[in-house]
Amino acid sequence: MFWNAMAWSFRNWRRKRIQQRDTLPDSAWRDAVTSLPLLGGLSGDELGRLRELVILFLHEKELVAAGGLVLNDDMRLKIAAQACLPILNLGLDYYAGWVSVIVYPDEFVPEYEFMDEDGVVHQVREPMIGESWERGPVILSGADVERPGEDDGVNVVIHEFAHKLDMLNGAPDGFPPLHREMDRAAWTQAFSGAFDDFSAKVESGAETAIDPYAAESPAEFFAVMSEAFFEIPQVLQREYFEVYRQLAEFYRQDPATRQNSI
Repeated sequence: MFWNAMAWSFRNWRRKRIQQRDTLPDSAWRDAVTSLPLLGGLSGDELGRLRELVILFLHEKELVAAGGLVLNDDMRLKIAAQACLPILNLGLDYYAGWVSVIVYPDEFVPEYEFMDEDGVVHQVREPMIGESWERGPVILSGADVERPGEDDGVNVVIHEFAHKLDMLNGAPDGFPPLHREMDRAAWTQAFSGAFDDFSAKVESGAETAIDPYAAESPAEFFAVMSEAFFEIPQVLQREYFEVYRQLAEFYRQDPATRQNSI
């Protein structure tokens, strides 16, 4: 216990030192905030705390360009700001245990092998815009990082970092570690009911206000609902109010009220 306390104190001291040596230009920060509509409505205090998180994120995480991408400071800042928004009231330790964010110019095509129930090995090549590995990197499409603000509820950064939060207690299953004051039964009821309803709508071919990819699995449902929570919160409130309420408790934020104040 003593050594844990010492490590915690040293880590916080070190982080304060990093923030005090802030080299993030005010103009670059203002440009990033202005270009990301989902940050609209944040108070001065919230923007200040988000900036502090971004500074630490960029110091502790390694953003790596792949596939010939030139990863400039503006894109690095946009990725960090969007990644840190979900943990604004949670803290950077929610992203502990991994380091790298790999950014491709556009869609990337990973290769997978899996064995079916008959013992036959299949190879899968499927284009993706984002991916999160348990205890591994987050992988993003740079083209999709640059597209927030289209009012469609799609945000690849929020999506993949929601998966990272889901993985804090094991393989992603749509049930991240809840805060002590939260009710597991209420979370299960809200998400299970909404997932079943949403999946039925998608299967019937109905048009949905939220990305139909949410019907893929409970893990994808949580990630897509997290995108909607930050990008189109009023839509999520209207469609699945109880899911919105659970996410507000989990993220300790209320984006719908925030956006209404703009």
